[in-house]
Amino acid sequence: MYKLIGESVQTALALKSLVVNANHCEIVIAPVFTALKTVADRLEGSNIKIAAQDCSTECNHCAHTGEVAADMIRDAGATHVIVGHSERRQLYGETDSMVNLKIAAALAAKLNVIFCVGETLAQREAGNAEAVVRGQVGGGMQGLTISDMNFMIVAYEPIWAIGTGHTATPHQAEEMHRFIRKTLAENFDKDSAERMRILYGGSVKPDNIASLMKQPDIDGALVGGASLEAESFARLIHYNAED
Repeated sequence: MYKLIGESVQTALALKSLVVNANHCEIVIAPVFTALKTVADRLEGSNIKIAAQDCSTECNHCAHTGEVAADMIRDAGATHVIVGHSERRQLYGETDSMVNLKIAAALAAKLNVIFCVGETLAQREAGNAEAVVRGQVGGGMQGLTISDMNFMIVAYEPIWAIGTGHTATPHQAEEMHRFIRKTLAENFDKDSAERMRILYGGSVKPDNIASLMKQPDIDGALVGGASLEAESFARLIHYNAED
């Protein structure tokens, strides 16, 4: 919940000029709902795509005051939506079944889904990290088909590393990403699991992105605070400029 419309546009346009030649990755930003349409219009024709930060479980237009339907998000110019973010789960009580309904609604609206999973510190310390993530993957993606996988991106967010300054080590992140890919192969098929982009999200910063991206099962990043300034986000995008 950062930035008013003018601030969102200013940051997006600053980023646009900094990443105009970035063709090695897909760049997606997720403005607040109120800025979604304006930012999408200003970035039209650029190499930056737009995501919403959430969507409703409901895919039909009906009496759900305060909700935003997935097709409304697409109508505003977005191509992606973030579903199951840790803050939605922790602060607003989203369950795996609610996340599953949101994914279904987003796919029905022809949006690409960035599906977030991750464990708390207590769950990791109790040795339950993999069980928790397995349950989130299975619950959130229940009923999806192999063809649906073409429109899915998974983001691993270790909740204990979000906004704390404590990033999972590259080894810890790779270990969980490999486990998620294995779980996807078991739930769907090996080819879909291999193609799936799995992002790491948890205090990603310019000074740790390169070591994370060297891991074979880390395909990108879900960036929080470091995306609020165009310059720091651009540094993340261009992490391999010196390679």
